[in-house]
Amino acid sequence: MGLFCNGFSLFLIVCSMAVAASGSFYQDFDLTWGDHRAKIFNGGQLLSLSLDKVSGSGFRSKKEYLFGRIDMQLKLVAGNSAGTVTAYYLSSQGPTHDEIDFEFLGNLSGDPYILHTNVFTQGKGNREQQFYLWFDPTRNFHTYSIIWSQQHIIFLVDNIPIRVFKNGESIGVPFPKSQPMRIYSSLWNADDWATRGGLVKTDWTKAPFTAYYRNFKADACSWSSGSSSCGSRSSSSFSDRAWQTSALDAPGRRRLRWVQKYFMIYNYCADLKRFPQGLPPECERSRF
Repeated sequence: MGLFCNGFSLFLIVCSMAVAASGSFYQDFDLTWGDHRAKIFNGGQLLSLSLDKVSGSGFRSKKEYLFGRIDMQLKLVAGNSAGTVTAYYLSSQGPTHDEIDFEFLGNLSGDPYILHTNVFTQGKGNREQQFYLWFDPTRNFHTYSIIWSQQHIIFLVDNIPIRVFKNGESIGVPFPKSQPMRIYSSLWNADDWATRGGLVKTDWTKAPFTAYYRNFKADACSWSSGSSSCGSRSSSSFSDRAWQTSALDAPGRRRLRWVQKYFMIYNYCADLKRFPQGLPPECERSRF
């Protein structure tokens, strides 16, 4: 992490968090489905999800959060992962739910994973951006982070920003700011669409497919019984949280442009065929 400690302001958060100890998956998460396919081991420091022909598996956080920074290290399904999806996201509940998504779309051995991102507000998504990664996400653990403040949502990979979704309420775009969200992850079969639009199916002779998780950290405002652990949004304890001042400065914007220039493979804001009546309003203004 020291590489970034003299860099742009966003990474100062990372450095300040370096001293924080990781929690235990036993205390922070519930295994919600998949029976024995979801496991916590190594004294609560490692979690795995598996998928076979019968079922996938998943977990969710015990706590709900309303704003904060969430970090998790993942090592994705290795080998031929075509047809599988490893989803890691924040979500509220109900038909008008909010959601902030990382989804990792598997592929044939030797072909790159696709990182699919999306933001839902009041039940409406359709804000997809997709990326290739600049490393093999199956060989080692890598950190995937979400910074969620009242001003913006920032997606990061190994502390490098890949996407910013700004609060666009001033131009009529809803922003997730009132519904507490839990952290979820699942590993499941989506071979009807995940790999080349469903052309490549899951090879069940390679099952079980397994993804691994470690080093969860939450510098976030937990939510319980209608109140926040950070106090009210106008309180000093809330405004002093590091992620509240996580705007990208010039070096951060350069890193973001680097990712979007060389690794972005789909951007809904550039899909004129999809929006013949005009692009969504948030697409018309600067994303930085």
